[in-house]
Amino acid sequence: MIDFPFLTETFLKLAAALPTTLGLFFSSFVLGGLLALVILALRMSRNRLLSGFARLYILVFRGSPLMIQLFLIYYGLGQFEVIRHSFVWPVLREPFFCAVVALALCTASYTAEIFRGGLLAIPSGQIEAGMACGMSRWLLLRRIIAPVMLRYALPAYSTEAILLVKSTALASLVTVWDVTGVAQQIIQRTYRTMEVFVCAALIYLILNFIIVQIYAWTERRLSPRLRPVEADLPLPVPPVIAGDKHE
Repeated sequence: MIDFPFLTETFLKLAAALPTTLGLFFSSFVLGGLLALVILALRMSRNRLLSGFARLYILVFRGSPLMIQLFLIYYGLGQFEVIRHSFVWPVLREPFFCAVVALALCTASYTAEIFRGGLLAIPSGQIEAGMACGMSRWLLLRRIIAPVMLRYALPAYSTEAILLVKSTALASLVTVWDVTGVAQQIIQRTYRTMEVFVCAALIYLILNFIIVQIYAWTERRLSPRLRPVEADLPLPVPPVIAGDKHE
């Protein structure tokens, strides 16, 4: 027998923790995106030292579990006295900010490679055409390179955003009371694992559905071939020239 009052009460309690989950997601998404652009610039650099640093960064953060990265930042950095007496300690001693840093560092490594794939997929003819038209580097970047790169990268980038939403659940391991953390608290009091986690999964599902729709709308805006075909407009009537013969 389904206990609808308990499900409703649990869903509302979990929904109250949604701002924390959204804060984790948006903070790490923005910071990770900005860091990914820096890593991408280093990765595409002709300087071997800079390119090698970017390769090493991507290898480390893509090749190690996110949970271990989170534990190293939250529990490990506090062991160093230099860090405890530095200006970053007020940030790193808070579990929420430690989770944001860990999520941003990890997603930046994946996003940098996604952007690199989109950048390499740009047809060289489009860039050459822009240069032939006399575009400056900034105008070429803003009007051709960035939109085309983003359009090619969007399918993989949407997947990374969905994975980032689900990764925020790991923040509960360092006492951040997001949706998953509150779900664990309710389970410890009620021992009703199935109902509580079904409600939590439903919240993540709704959140990811909204994200997918936003990415789909952005992809349609950047891809003219995906836009709905407008009704055929009447052809312009050619002007009548004096002296022409009409049937």
